[in-house]
Amino acid sequence: MPNSKLDATDRRLLALLQGDARLTNVELAEKVNLSPSPCLRRVRRLEASGIIRGYHAELDRRSVGLELTVFVGIKVERHHEEQANAFREAVVKLPEVVTAHLVSGESDFLLQVVVPSLVAYDAFLTGTLLRLPGVSDIRSNFAIQPVKEYGILPLTD
Repeated sequence: MPNSKLDATDRRLLALLQGDARLTNVELAEKVNLSPSPCLRRVRRLEASGIIRGYHAELDRRSVGLELTVFVGIKVERHHEEQANAFREAVVKLPEVVTAHLVSGESDFLLQVVVPSLVAYDAFLTGTLLRLPGVSDIRSNFAIQPVKEYGILPLTD
């Protein structure tokens, strides 16, 4: 359900910033038909409320030497809260893991891993993933080609 605190202008601001977070406040204000001061106040409010969590540079993975993307399904032995917490704490510290989700279905967790090569993934799998707390099964799915990597959240009025 949409956040009722967001009006049409807030949604437009968010959509524009998702598309290009480098827009200046003046450019952003022009695009939403506000003067710069009220526009900046709105953006600051969206930041303070946590709706805007940050601004990031989108990197081309291959250009920085990360040639391989692997989607890793992981089953844990049992759903003990202590073990699940230990697993989560370990996963968030791994720089190779760019996203991690608790999921339903065949796996308990789904990780997106980026590494330079298959050799690097093998080392990461055997040296790190298989040693995480409570891991009972790992299934690796190798990305062949990205179709859509970075999506913009669908904001509606």
